[in-house]
Amino acid sequence: MLQVRKSDERGLANHGWLNSRHSFSFAEYMDPNHVHFGPLRVINEDRVAPAQGFGTHGHQDMEIISYVLGGALEHKDSLGTGSVIRYGDVQRMSAGTGVRHSEFNHSRSEPVHFLQIWIIPSQRGIAPSYEEKHFATETKRGQLRLIGSPDGRDGSVLIHQDAWLYASILDGEDRVAHALQAGRGAYVHVVRGNVTVNGIALSGGDALKISDEAQVTLAGAQDAEVLLFDLPLEF
Repeated sequence: MLQVRKSDERGLANHGWLNSRHSFSFAEYMDPNHVHFGPLRVINEDRVAPAQGFGTHGHQDMEIISYVLGGALEHKDSLGTGSVIRYGDVQRMSAGTGVRHSEFNHSRSEPVHFLQIWIIPSQRGIAPSYEEKHFATETKRGQLRLIGSPDGRDGSVLIHQDAWLYASILDGEDRVAHALQAGRGAYVHVVRGNVTVNGIALSGGDALKISDEAQVTLAGAQDAEVLLFDLPLEF
Protein backbone atom coordinates (compact mmCIF):
# COMPACT_ATOMS: atom_id res chain seq x y z
CA MET A 1 0.00 0.00 0.00
CA LEU A 2 1.20 3.47 -0.91
CA GLN A 3 -0.17 6.53 0.90
CA VAL A 4 0.94 10.02 -0.09
CA ARG A 5 1.35 12.75 2.54
CA LYS A 6 1.49 16.10 0.72
CA SER A 7 3.56 18.92 2.14
CA ASP A 8 0.73 21.46 2.32
CA GLU A 9 -1.53 18.98 4.13
CA ARG A 10 0.77 18.85 7.15
CA GLY A 11 -0.07 20.68 10.35
CA LEU A 12 1.12 24.27 10.56
CA ALA A 13 2.26 26.23 13.59
CA ASN A 14 3.48 29.80 13.11
CA HIS A 15 4.60 31.55 16.27
CA GLY A 16 6.51 34.35 14.58
CA TRP A 17 9.93 33.21 15.77
CA LEU A 18 9.05 29.61 14.77
CA ASN A 19 7.40 28.28 11.63
CA SER A 20 6.80 24.55 11.88
CA ARG A 21 5.17 21.91 9.71
CA HIS A 22 4.01 18.74 11.50
CA SER A 23 3.86 15.46 9.56
CA PHE A 24 2.16 13.77 12.52
CA SER A 25 -0.18 14.92 15.28
CA PHE A 26 1.79 17.25 17.54
CA ALA A 27 0.89 19.87 20.17
CA GLU A 28 -2.35 21.56 19.05
CA TYR A 29 -2.38 19.80 15.67
CA MET A 30 -4.40 16.60 15.92
CA ASP A 31 -5.08 14.31 12.95
CA PRO A 32 -6.29 10.76 13.67
CA ASN A 33 -5.08 9.64 10.23
CA HIS A 34 -1.52 10.77 10.96
CA VAL A 35 -0.56 9.94 14.53
CA HIS A 36 2.42 7.69 13.86
CA PHE A 37 3.81 5.21 11.33
CA GLY A 38 5.15 2.20 13.21
CA PRO A 39 7.36 3.72 15.92
CA LEU A 40 7.92 6.92 13.90
CA ARG A 41 6.01 9.48 15.97
CA VAL A 42 7.16 12.97 14.89
CA ILE A 43 8.69 14.72 11.90
CA ASN A 44 8.58 18.47 12.46
CA GLU A 45 10.12 20.73 9.85
CA ASP A 46 11.18 23.76 11.90
CA ARG A 47 12.40 27.16 10.81
CA VAL A 48 13.64 29.27 13.72
CA ALA A 49 14.35 32.99 13.51
CA PRO A 50 17.82 34.32 14.39
CA ALA A 51 18.74 34.27 18.09
CA GLN A 52 15.45 32.52 18.95
CA GLY A 53 14.66 28.99 20.03
CA PHE A 54 13.10 26.49 22.37
CA GLY A 55 13.78 27.19 26.05
CA THR A 56 14.68 24.43 28.49
CA HIS A 57 12.03 21.71 28.50
CA GLY A 58 11.82 18.02 29.34
CA HIS A 59 11.38 14.74 27.48
CA GLN A 60 11.07 11.11 28.55
CA ASP A 61 11.13 7.74 26.76
CA MET A 62 11.70 9.05 23.25
CA GLU A 63 14.49 8.89 20.67
CA ILE A 64 14.94 12.46 19.38
CA ILE A 65 16.90 13.03 16.18
CA SER A 66 17.78 16.42 14.69
CA TYR A 67 18.73 16.69 11.00
CA VAL A 68 19.93 20.17 10.09
CA LEU A 69 19.11 21.52 6.63
CA GLY A 70 20.56 24.99 6.96
CA GLY A 71 21.97 27.36 9.54
CA ALA A 72 23.32 26.42 12.97
CA LEU A 73 21.39 24.79 15.82
CA GLU A 74 22.71 25.13 19.35
CA HIS A 75 21.90 22.37 21.85
CA LYS A 76 22.33 22.22 25.63
CA ASP A 77 21.02 19.51 27.94
CA SER A 78 20.95 18.24 31.50
CA LEU A 79 23.55 15.60 30.61
CA GLY A 80 26.09 18.41 30.34
CA THR A 81 26.18 18.30 26.54
CA GLY A 82 26.57 21.53 24.61
CA SER A 83 27.12 21.69 20.87
CA VAL A 84 26.29 23.54 17.65
CA ILE A 85 25.25 21.40 14.69
CA ARG A 86 25.08 22.38 11.02
CA TYR A 87 24.17 20.85 7.66
CA GLY A 88 25.42 17.28 7.47
CA ASP A 89 25.27 16.79 11.24
CA VAL A 90 22.85 14.34 12.84
CA GLN A 91 22.13 14.53 16.55
CA ARG A 92 20.49 11.77 18.59
CA MET A 93 19.27 12.23 22.14
CA SER A 94 17.70 9.32 24.00
CA ALA A 95 15.42 10.86 26.63
CA GLY A 96 14.97 7.61 28.55
CA THR A 97 14.23 8.19 32.24
CA GLY A 98 14.20 11.92 31.63
CA VAL A 99 16.30 14.72 30.21
CA ARG A 100 15.93 18.48 29.90
CA HIS A 101 17.34 20.43 26.97
CA SER A 102 17.15 23.64 24.97
CA GLU A 103 17.55 24.32 21.26
CA PHE A 104 18.41 27.75 19.87
CA ASN A 105 19.34 29.34 16.60
CA HIS A 106 23.05 29.98 17.13
CA SER A 107 23.12 32.80 14.57
CA ARG A 108 22.02 36.37 15.20
CA SER A 109 21.43 37.02 11.51
CA GLU A 110 20.47 33.78 9.73
CA PRO A 111 17.51 31.43 10.30
CA VAL A 112 18.05 27.77 11.15
CA HIS A 113 16.10 25.09 9.27
CA PHE A 114 15.98 21.55 10.61
CA LEU A 115 13.92 18.40 11.00
CA GLN A 116 13.14 17.16 14.47
CA ILE A 117 12.30 13.45 14.44
CA TRP A 118 10.88 11.39 17.30
CA ILE A 119 10.97 7.60 17.36
CA ILE A 120 9.28 5.60 20.13
CA PRO A 121 11.96 3.39 21.73
CA SER A 122 11.62 -0.37 22.10
CA GLN A 123 12.35 -0.14 25.81
CA ARG A 124 11.22 2.36 28.41
CA GLY A 125 13.31 3.70 31.25
CA ILE A 126 16.77 3.50 29.67
CA ALA A 127 19.54 5.84 30.76
CA PRO A 128 19.50 9.16 28.86
CA SER A 129 22.31 9.57 26.32
CA TYR A 130 23.50 11.86 23.54
CA GLU A 131 25.31 11.29 20.25
CA GLU A 132 26.29 13.42 17.27
CA LYS A 133 27.75 12.40 13.89
CA HIS A 134 28.63 14.20 10.67
CA PHE A 135 27.75 12.69 7.28
CA ALA A 136 29.53 14.31 4.37
CA THR A 137 27.49 15.16 1.29
CA GLU A 138 29.50 12.85 -0.97
CA THR A 139 28.61 9.83 1.18
CA LYS A 140 24.90 10.40 0.44
CA ARG A 141 25.13 11.30 -3.23
CA GLY A 142 23.60 8.67 -5.51
CA GLN A 143 23.21 6.15 -2.71
CA LEU A 144 21.39 5.42 0.53
CA ARG A 145 23.66 6.33 3.42
CA LEU A 146 22.79 4.70 6.75
CA ILE A 147 22.66 7.47 9.36
CA GLY A 148 20.69 5.81 12.18
CA SER A 149 20.35 2.17 13.22
CA PRO A 150 19.70 -0.11 16.22
CA ASP A 151 23.35 -1.18 16.36
CA GLY A 152 25.23 1.93 15.26
CA ARG A 153 26.80 0.16 12.29
CA ASP A 154 28.69 1.99 9.54
CA GLY A 155 29.16 5.02 11.74
CA SER A 156 25.41 5.68 12.14
CA VAL A 157 23.88 7.09 15.31
CA LEU A 158 22.38 4.51 17.65
CA ILE A 159 18.58 4.33 17.78
CA HIS A 160 16.98 2.33 20.62
CA GLN A 161 14.41 0.78 18.29
CA ASP A 162 14.46 -1.64 15.35
CA ALA A 163 14.48 1.37 13.03
CA TRP A 164 16.89 2.08 10.18
CA LEU A 165 17.27 5.61 8.86
CA TYR A 166 18.91 6.41 5.51
CA ALA A 167 19.70 9.70 3.78
CA SER A 168 20.24 10.16 0.06
CA ILE A 169 21.02 12.99 -2.36
CA LEU A 170 19.80 12.19 -5.88
CA ASP A 171 19.73 13.90 -9.25
CA GLY A 172 19.33 13.07 -12.91
CA GLU A 173 19.74 9.38 -13.68
CA ASP A 174 20.47 8.38 -10.07
CA ARG A 175 18.42 5.39 -9.01
CA VAL A 176 18.48 3.58 -5.66
CA ALA A 177 16.44 0.70 -4.27
CA HIS A 178 15.89 -0.64 -0.78
CA ALA A 179 14.40 -4.07 0.00
CA LEU A 180 11.74 -4.39 2.70
CA GLN A 181 11.37 -7.50 4.80
CA ALA A 182 7.97 -8.99 5.68
CA GLY A 183 6.21 -7.09 8.44
CA ARG A 184 8.14 -3.90 7.78
CA GLY A 185 7.24 -0.65 6.10
CA ALA A 186 9.00 2.44 4.86
CA TYR A 187 8.35 6.13 5.35
CA VAL A 188 10.02 8.29 2.71
CA HIS A 189 10.26 12.01 3.48
CA VAL A 190 11.44 14.33 0.73
CA VAL A 191 13.63 16.96 2.33
CA ARG A 192 13.89 19.05 -0.84
CA GLY A 193 13.81 18.76 -4.61
CA ASN A 194 11.74 16.31 -6.63
CA VAL A 195 11.87 12.52 -6.82
CA THR A 196 9.72 9.59 -7.91
CA VAL A 197 9.20 6.93 -5.24
CA ASN A 198 7.66 3.62 -6.36
CA GLY A 199 6.24 5.42 -9.37
CA ILE A 200 4.78 8.37 -7.41
CA ALA A 201 6.13 11.87 -8.03
CA LEU A 202 6.95 13.75 -4.82
CA SER A 203 8.32 17.21 -4.04
CA GLY A 204 9.99 18.85 -1.07
CA GLY A 205 8.01 18.33 2.14
CA ASP A 206 5.99 15.45 0.65
CA ALA A 207 6.15 11.95 2.10
CA LEU A 208 5.08 8.43 1.18
CA LYS A 209 3.95 5.71 3.58
CA ILE A 210 4.81 2.28 2.18
CA SER A 211 3.54 -1.07 3.45
CA ASP A 212 3.00 -4.52 1.92
CA GLU A 213 5.66 -3.78 -0.69
CA ALA A 214 8.87 -5.73 -1.30
CA GLN A 215 11.00 -2.75 -2.32
CA VAL A 216 11.33 1.01 -2.25
CA THR A 217 12.69 2.55 -5.45
CA LEU A 218 13.78 6.17 -5.79
CA ALA A 219 14.44 7.58 -9.29
CA GLY A 220 13.75 10.50 -11.59
CA ALA A 221 15.20 12.99 -9.14
CA GLN A 222 15.89 16.69 -9.56
CA ASP A 223 18.23 18.05 -6.87
CA ALA A 224 16.52 15.83 -4.28
CA GLU A 225 17.46 15.04 -0.71
CA VAL A 226 15.49 12.24 0.89
CA LEU A 227 15.16 10.45 4.23
CA LEU A 228 14.04 6.82 4.19
CA PHE A 229 12.88 5.09 7.38
CA ASP A 230 12.72 1.27 7.43
CA LEU A 231 10.40 0.46 10.33
CA PRO A 232 8.49 -2.38 12.00
CA LEU A 233 4.76 -1.98 11.38
CA GLU A 234 4.04 -3.69 14.72
CA PHE A 235 6.05 -2.57 17.71
